[in-house]
Amino acid sequence: MSDEPSQARVYRHRLPTRLTHWLWAISLFFLLLSGLQIFMARPDLYIGRQSGFAFDNTVLSIGAVMDGAQMRGVTELFGHRFDTTGWLGAVEEQGRLVSKSFPGWMTIPSYRDLASGRVVHFFFAWLLVGTLAAWLLAGMLNGHLRRDIVPGRRDLAALPRDVADHARLRLKHGRGYGPLQKLSYAFILILALPLMILTGLTMSPGVNAMVPFLADLFGGRQSARTLHFVIMLVLVGFFVVHIVMVLLAHPVDQLRSMITGWSRDGGDKQ
Repeated sequence: MSDEPSQARVYRHRLPTRLTHWLWAISLFFLLLSGLQIFMARPDLYIGRQSGFAFDNTVLSIGAVMDGAQMRGVTELFGHRFDTTGWLGAVEEQGRLVSKSFPGWMTIPSYRDLASGRVVHFFFAWLLVGTLAAWLLAGMLNGHLRRDIVPGRRDLAALPRDVADHARLRLKHGRGYGPLQKLSYAFILILALPLMILTGLTMSPGVNAMVPFLADLFGGRQSARTLHFVIMLVLVGFFVVHIVMVLLAHPVDQLRSMITGWSRDGGDKQ
């Protein structure tokens, strides 16, 4: 009898939240793998408006070199060289090393096909844009954005203690999002994803012709491409942390609530 309150069914996630959550997950998965396929066409990142042998503005380069008869994968980051044989630059395919930026399991398609990678990437990019726009509109209308995402003064005041609790894995499973959760979601949904979209548009020659100030905003197309890549890494890091937090906080109930909307161990209505 004493366990009944904690087992009460609570409607935690509204339909727009659940739909956009899974559409984001699908979109970002295909965007990541197709984006790496596109990146293989020029596996280098630069800062500035131009790139080439006449410029010393490379921040990342992935390639392969021959060391005698042996091929080695080499990744350069800010002028520092790392041997990444088998992972980046020189990967194993059909029992032998080949010059390729990423293993086949990291790209869509798994083989070199820039045209197909671009088709997949652009399709899911526009799906991401539509999903984000729908989420923002629904969030403003139902109060989810104001209530659960944007941190208030109390959240910012409680942030240091919440960070310390997370560092000690003292996770609180209350009805509302904690300060660190709000700040993380706000950063990803209101800053990182829009920046990802804008930097992606900046790399389009057609968009450059229609909206030339976008390239100036990011310091040139090459800088926009580098920022696009960095945001991708941030999103991957967020995904890893998100999955770890779910696994530490009643994963079955978390998954059920994001599919059906209903939770058995409490939660906030969104």
